[in-house]
Amino acid sequence: MECISVFDMLKIGVGPSSSHTLGPWRAAERWIKELKAKKRFDKVEKITVDLYGSLSLTGKGHATDFAVILGLTGADPERMPIEDIDTIISGVKTNHVLNFNNERAIPFDFKTNIVFNRKSLPFHSNGMVFSALINGRNYKSTYYSIGGGFVVQEERKVSKANKIIFYCTFPYPVAYGEELLKFCDQLQLPISGVVLENEKSIRDEASIDFELKRIWDTMLECMYVGCHTEGNLPGGLNVRRRAYDMHKNIIGDNTYDNPQEWLETIRKTEVKFRQILKWVSCFALAVNEVNASLGRVVTAPTNGSAGVIPSVLMYYLVIENHDADFEHIKKFLFVASEIGSIFKKNATISAAMGGCQAEIGVSSAMAAGALCELLGGTPEQVLVAAEIAMEHHLGLTCDPIGGLVQIPCIERNSMGAIKAINAAELALETDPNNVKVPLDKVVQTMWETAKDMSSKYKETSEGGLAVGVNLTDC
Repeated sequence: MECISVFDMLKIGVGPSSSHTLGPWRAAERWIKELKAKKRFDKVEKITVDLYGSLSLTGKGHATDFAVILGLTGADPERMPIEDIDTIISGVKTNHVLNFNNERAIPFDFKTNIVFNRKSLPFHSNGMVFSALINGRNYKSTYYSIGGGFVVQEERKVSKANKIIFYCTFPYPVAYGEELLKFCDQLQLPISGVVLENEKSIRDEASIDFELKRIWDTMLECMYVGCHTEGNLPGGLNVRRRAYDMHKNIIGDNTYDNPQEWLETIRKTEVKFRQILKWVSCFALAVNEVNASLGRVVTAPTNGSAGVIPSVLMYYLVIENHDADFEHIKKFLFVASEIGSIFKKNATISAAMGGCQAEIGVSSAMAAGALCELLGGTPEQVLVAAEIAMEHHLGLTCDPIGGLVQIPCIERNSMGAIKAINAAELALETDPNNVKVPLDKVVQTMWETAKDMSSKYKETSEGGLAVGVNLTDC
């Protein structure tokens, strides 16, 4: 069984896509480590990167080529200044030189050293091959970006085929919802408590708190930036940012100087049903507009669905519980990550494998379950909330216009957030003993649906809105 930490499910990175941007970025970093481990790094004369399948078909719109370059230069997606991205990319384009891991200057041409191949590699549609020319010989390594910023190498695939077992070191390893409930009953803990016990087995509580605070601060900053940035998104569709105008209309004349003061100010605003809908939608739109402009977001569980979890958590903080503190935020993130890990282990969180049900559907389920626990739901009701949210995203396709994480992706985050809140409320009014569809069954169904779905609707921009809407109309 795979051990998936909360910090695996919730990663800080750069948009617009976890599978098409963050994944290739991390793969490039891993390849550099591999070259160094094999004493080849200092001998590399030329680099070629081949992108396959979905990475090729929508790679331009997802900035996959930029991500590969940034990874090869040694830039850190968690901490590098966002404004440096343009400088690095334009420098490589203009000078035809790559500063390999910020250590060595190597000739590099964007047009010839990054190759877009429409065909897919056998294991996963997000495949890439890194080639290093050394003394006339090419050394190749194959990586797959499997969703949510997770990357596996060709050797890992072979290991699975040969049935090599990877053991989970968590004291309470969970693969299915049913197992999670058993541990909750055994330990007499809520789901967040079980997750904390597992996390404590690999890091101390001070480290856990520090990293979770960093994740929440990034989420809050992302919402804040998105709500205070106007104009059009990059990419050619000329999509106007909507969070700015929406926020301006509902915040009124209130003043504040930083994200935390902003949060406190929102707590003082009028609370009616329409205002709640607008606030939640505004938070979600803000995050994904930042994501679409190569901004810093938290993968949750992907970049394309990064707006759902922070917007629902923000809803709890500014609408439901004005006395909420960091402990509430921790519990929310713990529960959300555990639910996401169940989907990753038994289905997929990659739109290239399962359509948008694997991104917005999973993020909505994660947020619904997390909110349900904070609102007083039992572990059983938490899983009911997650099941309800996913059940009503089954079959959702991924058909981004122009291969950009903009239309319909940005709006879908607001819809997923609203569904999550509704699912949590329904679950709180539900007796789990009367539920006909358990979470594990809906996870299995999502995976079966993913396998049956045409590749046109799996992040290839070859079907749906991607071909139904002409770019000239935009």
